Amino acid sequence: METKNTSYAVPAAIIIAGIVVAGAIVWSIGKSSGPQPASAVDTVTGNLDAMAPVGPNDHIRGAAKPAFTIVEYSDTECPFCKRFHMTMQDIMKKYDGKVAWVYRHFPIKELHQKSFDEAKATECAAKLGGQNAFWQYIDAVYAATPSNDQLDPAELGKIAAGLKLDAAQFAACQASTDVEKTINEQRDNAIATGAQGTPWSILVGPDGKKYSINGAQPIEEITKMIDIALKK
Repeated sequence: METKNTSYAVPAAIIIAGIVVAGAIVWSIGKSSGPQPASAVDTVTGNLDAMAPVGPNDHIRGAAKPAFTIVEYSDTECPFCKRFHMTMQDIMKKYDGKVAWVYRHFPIKELHQKSFDEAKATECAAKLGGQNAFWQYIDAVYAATPSNDQLDPAELGKIAAGLKLDAAQFAACQASTDVEKTINEQRDNAIATGAQGTPWSILVGPDGKKYSINGAQPIEEITKMIDIALKK
């Protein structure tokens, strides 16, 4: 989504065209980031089957053998993602024992410059403390951030300390590029499935059929989709 040009000899017309394209991308991302009407929930221009299979390297919360799975691609500084995180917590309670929640990264750096470093911090938490640490860490990030790049970066280390993660190892992980490949791959996969904004989620029913959840849909709309998926 983000393009860079380091040549100073590029004709002005090309530069202007690039600005127009970049603006269109940011506009489309921002436009699709909000809650969508029910009629748009299952509307998608990409290929849902391009979703990377859920595997052992994913961050999974919930049932080991779920009736259905929700794969979420999200940005920690997106205000709608913060809202949807709370909705997903309610879904986990409502469908306890039936649902698996998979969290994947989709930091939109064009809108939220801090989101990529925050995604790195969650991956560092997982690297040092395992899956439980990941979920505790990301819950804490969403609880702490006011969204839209307003979270103080110092909070990332404080959250790690609260989880008793080794401070030196956590700082070294944040400073390295070790976890960046995972984040970039998940971001690219979100785009491949048709994502244009965050949150972007895919519900996988018991028969493997996939349904797109575009935006921070309320629990009532997600429940309708789940009920449809479970009846098929």
